[in-house]
Amino acid sequence: MSEQLTGGKHFGLATRLFLLCAVLLFILAVAILLGLGAGSSGIDLREAWGALLGQGEAVEQTIVRQIRLPRVILAGSVGATLALGGLVFQALLRNPLAEPYILGVSGGAAVGAICGMFLGLTPFPGVSLAAFGGSMLVLVLIILLAGGQAGFRKDSLLLGGVMMNAFCGAVIMFLLAVSHSAQVQQVLFWLMGDLSMITAERLPTLLLILPCFGIILALARPMNLLLLGGESASVLGVNVRLISLLLLATTSFMVSIVVSLSGLVGFVGLVIPHIFRLILGSDHRLLIPACILGGASYLIACDLLARLLSVGGELPVGIITALIGAPLFVFLLWRSGR
Repeated sequence: MSEQLTGGKHFGLATRLFLLCAVLLFILAVAILLGLGAGSSGIDLREAWGALLGQGEAVEQTIVRQIRLPRVILAGSVGATLALGGLVFQALLRNPLAEPYILGVSGGAAVGAICGMFLGLTPFPGVSLAAFGGSMLVLVLIILLAGGQAGFRKDSLLLGGVMMNAFCGAVIMFLLAVSHSAQVQQVLFWLMGDLSMITAERLPTLLLILPCFGIILALARPMNLLLLGGESASVLGVNVRLISLLLLATTSFMVSIVVSLSGLVGFVGLVIPHIFRLILGSDHRLLIPACILGGASYLIACDLLARLLSVGGELPVGIITALIGAPLFVFLLWRSGR
């Protein structure tokens, strides 16, 4: 069982990992090119590529470099982060329905980010730290609600997460109702998962998620062992408490970073880990890079679809991910109850 969870022989794992990354990097490159070539300005894929390389008219270069490229980078970063966050929560809590949006962690980050916006804090570190504080507070409350003497209770965890998500939504609506800030309309659009407000100046904030990816990737083997249960993992040499706290804090931090920039984008952390777990099995040494690359491609594609479907304005990408993810969530919930 342990050998199955850890992926078998090293040579076989290395080969599978190389082929997996090669395929997913190709898909990601295609998604990026399509994302750069889609828009209402009439710039096609060939012209967009030329503008990215400094060719063509100045207007085309400005549109591609200052508008489309930052949006594609943000979409890829948000997709990778949320997919990886969902994978971590599902491993720690041993629940395929766990993910940052459903558990209310994204909602808590949104509450903190909105408070930071209304208080006039700078996007970084002010709003990002406020988002992190909100996500950590919600996560602690959920753990306290779902914790028992025998560990996390599956039903209590899911119910507690749904209730906290609903409570965060109510807090957000209250803040918007009592606020007289000129930002209210912008925040409402941002809450639906808006990628259109990103600027090149705010992109360096996303560099903070790269160390988080590295930490989680380094803990792939302990995550495999956690699937056996806390007691079995402890016997095999895993400091369950330390690893769990490190993964929870790292995941909450990187989720809060992307939420502060993109708003609430739901169900990415449910769809992508579930798909790759069906294809690759339970080895996190494969699942972690798969979720990073696959999640990035998925959200870039969803944002591309949102732009293509919009008529006379922007369609928030969160609507597209919800239309795809909500039915899958219902299906998983139905299957888990059988």
